[in-house]
Amino acid sequence: MKMSAKRITQETFDAAVHENIEEFEMGPEEAVKEAVEQFESQGVDLSNIIKMAPKVSADGPQEPTHDILQALDDLQESVARSHPQEVSAHLTRFLEQCKQHKASRFLAAQKGAYPILLAAWKLAVASDQGLLLQALNALSALTDGQPDLLDTQGLQLLVVTLAQNADAADLTCSGIRCVCHASLKHEQNRQSLVKAGVLPLLTGAITRHGHCADVVREACWALRVMTFDDDIRVPFGHAHDHAKMIVQENGGLKVLIEAAKAFSDNPSVLSELCSTLSRLAVRNEFCQEIVDLGGLGVLVALLANCSDHQVCEQSCAALCVLALRKPENSRVIMEGGGALVALRAMKAHPAEAGVQKQACMLIRNLVARSQAFSQPILDLGAEALILQARAAHRDCEDVAKAALRDLGCRVELRELWTGQKGNLAP
Repeated sequence: MKMSAKRITQETFDAAVHENIEEFEMGPEEAVKEAVEQFESQGVDLSNIIKMAPKVSADGPQEPTHDILQALDDLQESVARSHPQEVSAHLTRFLEQCKQHKASRFLAAQKGAYPILLAAWKLAVASDQGLLLQALNALSALTDGQPDLLDTQGLQLLVVTLAQNADAADLTCSGIRCVCHASLKHEQNRQSLVKAGVLPLLTGAITRHGHCADVVREACWALRVMTFDDDIRVPFGHAHDHAKMIVQENGGLKVLIEAAKAFSDNPSVLSELCSTLSRLAVRNEFCQEIVDLGGLGVLVALLANCSDHQVCEQSCAALCVLALRKPENSRVIMEGGGALVALRAMKAHPAEAGVQKQACMLIRNLVARSQAFSQPILDLGAEALILQARAAHRDCEDVAKAALRDLGCRVELRELWTGQKGNLAP
């Protein structure tokens, strides 16, 4: 069993760098390189460490510090003085530092960045939208990978901020990104945000900003995150309940299908929309609703018109869910040319394991309860493409076998090694 790597604090690393500079008269770059090699040779994980020599302040004998902490100190002072222009300048510096390395975000969080940003955020709410956008961008950067930072006050303020600025696309986009970062791998935050009313704000953002690709992408991602079950600290999450709420209380499926029609020429948005539809199709009646809303036709057309492998993969995945144990849906997909375009996607993207896997699953689901479709699909050259996928991608082994079996093809089972060769045979 692999043991977890050792960790050290930023202060310990900085002290080693300082020692290399003072005691061994190394230059800053060499001192850092030496410290990195020293700790890594001891099996220390340095992923959360800023690997730069701290800077000595020009105004006297202060402790050396890192740029991110200097920006944080300056931000704290300007917030305390309620000086919006200074706050704006320091938020810009802080954001730039956060973006450079996750270690900077980690150190800032350790040194109390969240309450300082919360205070800046509150000041911005009372002053102007430009400052509010900067505060949200900084918060989004800080909470990326650190969802535990947000407290109840912050989560509630996030929902209020989204509600009060629903017409502003840039603020909506940044606020939703904060929602994503707060909710990934954090079930309690997800539940708190849903209780505070975030779901109608997410579906509403897609409807309201149907022309803005960035908002639609972020909102789709956030809706999916609300249906995740990825927090190992919680035995049972509310993923299914949240999916039901998005569909039944917030008209989520209609919102997504309408948006797909509006973004028919934007592959990156379409793949997000398809992926979100797949996450929400968790019950038979939801699948039926997608069909009733014309979603099947949209997805088949999308697969036919899109050469982007990401969209092929996601539209195949969405069709897969709809075809599962649903012969009537399979018929609609077949009549719309779904099998043909899925096989074309396989032919166009032989190196993309995701496309190959989803297409194999779609073929399998189309014929599993509708044997009459097997021959027409085989006539399109399915067997060779599925065999090719199976040979090229280990991930496709099981789904390719299942597809071949349900198409009525002979499936060669690979014999596992039995120890009958070489010196190991009895």
